[in-house]
Amino acid sequence: MPVSKFKATCLGVLQRVKRTGRPVLVTRFGEPIAQIVPPPAEERTAGWLGAMAGRGRIVGDVVQPLVGEGEWEAGKK
Repeated sequence: MPVSKFKATCLGVLQRVKRTGRPVLVTRFGEPIAQIVPPPAEERTAGWLGAMAGRGRIVGDVVQPLVGEGEWEAGKK
């Protein structure tokens, strides 16, 4: 595409490259001076929910207290 045509239709050309994913070569007097290419695809990162899934492990009984009732400050009279 000649640079004069690109200059006149710049926004339309950029939208077309984004929509189609096909690059556009800009020329001046028949010589390539620039190539308009779409950006690389964005990597989707996982959200914070579940980010630590599978990284922990349960050791021992998770229901019973760690110490007996007599050792609790609130249990002492």
